[in-house]
Amino acid sequence: MMIEYLKKYIMEDIGVEDITTNSIIKKNMKASAKILAREEGIIAGVRIAEEIFKDFNLECITYKDDGEKVAKDECVMRIKGNARKILTLERSVLNIMMRMSGIATITNKIVNKVKSVNPKVIVACTRKTTPGMQWLEKLAVKIGGGDTHRFRLDDCAMIKDNHLALVGLEKAMKMLKKKVSFTKKIEVEVENINDAILAAKLGADIILLDNMSPKEIKMVINELKKRNLRNKVILEASGNIKPNTVQDYARTGVDVISLGFITHSAPALDLSLEIEKDL
Repeated sequence: MMIEYLKKYIMEDIGVEDITTNSIIKKNMKASAKILAREEGIIAGVRIAEEIFKDFNLECITYKDDGEKVAKDECVMRIKGNARKILTLERSVLNIMMRMSGIATITNKIVNKVKSVNPKVIVACTRKTTPGMQWLEKLAVKIGGGDTHRFRLDDCAMIKDNHLALVGLEKAMKMLKKKVSFTKKIEVEVENINDAILAAKLGADIILLDNMSPKEIKMVINELKKRNLRNKVILEASGNIKPNTVQDYARTGVDVISLGFITHSAPALDLSLEIEKDL
């Protein structure tokens, strides 16, 4: 059964009815269609599309699975059944697949860039996602080989700069350790070496090095090593990191590189649906 919020997307697009299709296409007309990749990339959203089509009683044959490479003009899947339903679902399904495939493609490119320099580094996205689309976008990151990071605010305690502006690091850490479950990790966002060292001393599980240059990050790592604190924390580099600079950050020795770019700036992968009347 199709996930309810996916059905909501579809019904928002349809409205009362597809007035064009329902006016010119006979109710019982049968058709076949194929979804084609118009450029090479990593395909994503195949299983989501399959679920949508099947929920509308359309037959599906998939030739590519989520995470596989597609070449230009390669067929991803075929759909068969009621012509009205195929036409009505076309745009919504393509929108989901194009968005997810674009994110999976750019994620995969960045992961490959990072792994070529440092195989141990994790590439993650952030919570800079489209409202209502977060689950699909983060699923696309995973399909592309990246890490989803936090899905929601209750996944992990994360002290950001605006928290620190109101409370301060020492007080914030003390309160979190007292009130948050032992099952939750505590991450602290810092912008300088002194706060990074303090966060490590206070027992942070993860330290996010925000908007620091690769040179500054290396300095942080060296200082943490001197104090025997490096191996006690996970270090995450984030903030204005782009595909053309990601390798410089991978060389620093951080454990994680997170990029909002993956979700908020990924171009959609060009896909199209071609339909034919069944004889």
